[in-house]
This record gives sequence, structure tokens and C-alpha cells, in this order.
Amino acid sequence: METPAYIIDEKILTRNLEILAEVQKSTGAKILLAQKCFSAYYFYPLIKKYLSGTASSGLHEARLSKEFFGGENHVYAPAYKDSEIIELAEICDHVIFNSFRQVEKFADKVKSAGLRINPEHSTQKISIYDPCSKNSRLGVRIDEFKSARRDLLEKLDGLHFHTLCEQNSDALEETVDAVEKNFGEYLYKMKWLNLGGGHHITKSNYDIERLKKIICRLKNKYDVEIYLEPGEAVALDAGFLVASVLEIQNLRDGVQNVIIDASAACHMPDVLEMPYTPKIIGAAEIGVKKFNYRFGGATCLAGDIIGEYSFDNPLNEGDEIIFCDMAIYTMVKNNTFNGVKLPAIYAKTFDGELKLIKNFSYENFKGRLS
Repeated sequence: METPAYIIDEKILTRNLEILAEVQKSTGAKILLAQKCFSAYYFYPLIKKYLSGTASSGLHEARLSKEFFGGENHVYAPAYKDSEIIELAEICDHVIFNSFRQVEKFADKVKSAGLRINPEHSTQKISIYDPCSKNSRLGVRIDEFKSARRDLLEKLDGLHFHTLCEQNSDALEETVDAVEKNFGEYLYKMKWLNLGGGHHITKSNYDIERLKKIICRLKNKYDVEIYLEPGEAVALDAGFLVASVLEIQNLRDGVQNVIIDASAACHMPDVLEMPYTPKIIGAAEIGVKKFNYRFGGATCLAGDIIGEYSFDNPLNEGDEIIFCDMAIYTMVKNNTFNGVKLPAIYAKTFDGELKLIKNFSYENFKGRLS
């Protein structure tokens, strides 16, 4: 196998899907795949066996869902173009708007119109992922909602909020309390309520029973259909990025720089955006084991640093390095900065074989340019 390469493990993916399917079955909620996180449509036939549909962030994702998934197709975007709404209205079951102006322009054209609300209650500290931060452009606040024209409110079938990021159900419970406090009187008039994504349902310490209670209480109290649209929970821990050591530089301050054929900037952008340090199979935090290394990509960006690690044995040129949890927000966000090759995509099948799904070449790089 030529590196770099993503590997998606079908057994782990299925384990996640079974957990999500059980939540659907026991609560009556519908769970959608958030394609913005994981859009590897080769796996859609498998995912469709367990989930109710997909959540899209725009026309192209909605078209991908229509073509390869075939379940319920929901879309939300901060704003829509006039030229897009006709096709979206045709292929999407729910179209969720971000403002009353968008409702006024487009609600009459779609099958079911929703509105994103801003609960104005932050449960996280990373501002780039906080839709409830000051001056956020995402979602309608309660003061604007209360002053909206009655005819626009009557066009709405549902409400949507998405404020979580890799969080447990206690954060959801806090947010739901804020939603009910501000918007509860309007929920009685809705047909559905979408709780958005960011639910870490398949993580080992996630409180699923609390989630179920929240869902059932909302369904019973307001008589609404409940939707969730997780992305990470679907493909959590199901993906790996395999890279090769190209060169090991001289020791500096007790740490050697290692250049690999994968890149944080190109192949795992969240490493720099979050930021965070991905786990490597066989490695520990720096200083824990005998040999210490700092991993960086083969790009000209000085900050293309993946992280610092320690190993029991020294590394050598040509060694393979396996990064964990690389299915989510990688393939959907990667790029060809510096002309760096995109990783191939493999499936690890249920019987343990590696199956090449797609390979990338110079033509893919050239095709994005003119």
C-alpha cells in the first residue's frame, strides 16, 4: 500500500451505527448522518441500513445524499442562492433557514421549512466552534423571533439548533433547558425539532440514557418529531491515516524532527484548527518513552506540525506511522497545498482485507486549477 492513505474500518463503523440505531429504536427519534464530517459515499449503503437519512450543508452535499443515500435528505446553510433553492426544494425533505429574510424569500418553495435558532447558551470554550458566541451569524435569537411577523412564523414546520461539539448529553440537557426557556411556547406549534450535531454518542463515556430521556421528554411534551444529526459519532475511531517516515533530522533539545509524507495542513486540518494532537498507534506522549520525536509534514509551512510523541524503539526512514480517528473532518477538508498528493482511500472489510476505494494523482491536483 502506497502512503499516505486513509483506511476506514467497516467493523468499527458498524459498531457505531449499531449504537445509534438502538437510540433511534428506543426513542423514536431519527438520526441523520452529518455529511460535513464524513462524506465517504462508498459506505452509504452500509450506513443507510442503520440511520434515517443525511444532513447537508449545501447543494452539493444534498445532491450526494440524493444520489447515493436515498433516505431523508435535510439541508441547512447560513444563506441560499436563488439559483440553488429550486433544486434543493426538489431533492430535500427539510430545508432549514438561518433568518426570517430567507424564510420570507424561500419557505413557500420547499416541502418543509425550518429555522435555525440561537439558544444563546454556550457550553464550550473553543470560540471557532461556538455558534452562541457574541455576534454569531448562526441562528435567530429570541428577541428577533418574538418580533417576527406572524405570517412568517406560520410558514415554519420546525426549529433547529446546533451548538455542541464533541460533547456529552449533559451539555445537550443544558442547551435544551435554554431552548425551552426562550422558545418553548413556539415548540407546541411545530411538527419537528432538530437537535443538531456534536453529540459524542458512540464515545465510551457518553451518557446515552440521559440522551434518551431528553428525547422522549421533548417528544411527549411538544408532540414533535425529534431529529439528531451527528457526524463524529457515526465514524468515530473508524478511520486511520497511514504515513511513512521520509527523514529524521538531528537531535535538538532532546527531540528529533521527523518529516513524513502526510501533512497536518493538507490531510488533517483540524490538528491545526482545533488544535489537537492525534494519537499514533504504538506511541505515547513526549517523555513517556525513551525516544522522542516531533512530527511534521513535507510542506513549506513552518507550522505544519502534527505533534510530539515518544516511542520504545528508534524510528527509521521508511517506517509506517498510523494515526488514529482519521475518518472525521479529514477527507471532507483535505487539500492539495504545495501540490501534496491526496491520500488514497481504503476500506478494511469485515473479513480484514484492505480494499482500495479511490486513488488520487496529479490529474486531481491539476483539475482544481486553471
